Amino acid sequence: MGNVLLQYLTVFILSVFVGIEVISRVPSVLHTPLMSGSNAIHGVILVGAILVLGHANTSVEQILGFFAVILATLNVVGGFTVTDRMLEMFKTKPEDKKKQDPEEVTS
Repeated sequence: MGNVLLQYLTVFILSVFVGIEVISRVPSVLHTPLMSGSNAIHGVILVGAILVLGHANTSVEQILGFFAVILATLNVVGGFTVTDRMLEMFKTKPEDKKKQDPEEVTS
């Protein structure tokens, strides 16, 4: 049991380091498309967490499944919120539009 737990912990720690390295090398221009893609993946994870929670038999499984659903939901909602805020930065504001087109200001 202890050996398997040590293997899982090793894989987890290595995946954290690999994730940090991959994310730190993503240019800011690609952040929004990658964020949208990860939101879709987390939507699938949310569905999986709901299915696992539906098949939980013990109270420990139900508690862990409940927290998995809550965390997956927070991740999906937070991801879409961040993506929406980032996309808002690229929209032109009404006052910027008036500055660009002087004919509309005089009419």
